[in-house]
Amino acid sequence: MNLQLAKGTRDLPPERKLAKERIIAVLRRKFEAYGFSPLETPIIERYETLVAKFAAGEGTDVSNEIFKFRDQGKRQLGLRFDLTVPLSRYIAMNPQLKLPFKRYEIGEVFRDGPVKQGRFREFWQCDVDIIGVQEVAAEAELLILAADIFRELGLEVVIKINHRRLLNSILESIGIPAAKREQVILAIDKIEKLGLGQVKKELQRKRLSGQQVKDIIAVFSGNNIEKIKGKIGSEEGRQAVKEIRQLQELLEAGQVSATVDLSLARGLSYYTGMVFEVFLRKGEITSSVAGGGRYDDMIGQFSGRKIPAVGISFGVDVLSEVMQGAASGVTQALLIPIRTLPACFTLAQKLRDAGISTEVDLQQRGPGKALEYCHAKGIPIALFLGPTELAEGKVKLREMGSGEEQLVPAESIAEAITKALKR
Repeated sequence: MNLQLAKGTRDLPPERKLAKERIIAVLRRKFEAYGFSPLETPIIERYETLVAKFAAGEGTDVSNEIFKFRDQGKRQLGLRFDLTVPLSRYIAMNPQLKLPFKRYEIGEVFRDGPVKQGRFREFWQCDVDIIGVQEVAAEAELLILAADIFRELGLEVVIKINHRRLLNSILESIGIPAAKREQVILAIDKIEKLGLGQVKKELQRKRLSGQQVKDIIAVFSGNNIEKIKGKIGSEEGRQAVKEIRQLQELLEAGQVSATVDLSLARGLSYYTGMVFEVFLRKGEITSSVAGGGRYDDMIGQFSGRKIPAVGISFGVDVLSEVMQGAASGVTQALLIPIRTLPACFTLAQKLRDAGISTEVDLQQRGPGKALEYCHAKGIPIALFLGPTELAEGKVKLREMGSGEEQLVPAESIAEAITKALKR
């Protein structure tokens, strides 16, 4: 039998899974510290619910990537492709919710799209959203939260911000027709990835005039808002600049800095206001590790009433790839029985009750082989219990890092392990 994974899926070995779980633990703790509550929504949604999102217009349609199927009642269903649609549906179905509603959700999403390096058909998303707040204070809180999380993870990041209404205003002043603006914004969003030369060619293919292409490249090759004052041709654009400055002021109060990137658009037309992305300052990963923005129109497609909303999504899979090198095993101590297996089972339970993750060497391989296992698995503490130690009421503790050994009274072994783990 030729065993293969389904295309676009992967197994996560223990070190990757541990890294992911530890990241998720940090995320949950931080989310709840900021007053966000957990929400769980189904992986399976009605197909018509999933495709409702794409009424927002060009640039959002990945409906052909939805895994769809029918149940035995012939109802058309689909696997969720993000966590925003289920949230919007939930808000619409629960009009009694007290606003603002602050929620987080962590779970799997599915997309039946092309598979390439770093892109899978089954992956995890982690979203935090504030529903019912129009003010930029909501964006500020999300970005301060993000900075707090990355600080906790020991990762230096750069936060980039922009405003979709500012982009529209600039393009209007350049003379780009409303019908073409979304296409142009999607091209501009690729500047960081493809470079100015490739984006210029793409703009030329959209049948823009030479002067329009020249003006677009001139404006979006820099990130200085001051230099585009003459290109902000509408009150909407001026309001967007005002909101960017308000956001920066609030972030500064929260000891967080953000850089304006005029080419940042997030590539999805359902965004209605501020957009933002977070990048690692160092390392091989150049894609964003978090991103989001304001989407004030989406919930209205489900509820029939406009409800402001803003959110940020963290790339759990990307972060687990970054953090996997720091992940160790779950076992803190290995009990090595030397003809004392029943006593080791008793002691192991006492250590587990004390909060110490403990394994017993079930194969009773002897000290040498057991220590090899500790090294291979990254277990920091080895405990030896033989007939002599048992008779004396003691346990031999070996710290794998330093090789130091000591005989410890059995009644205080948990305390000795805890101290050793802290060294």
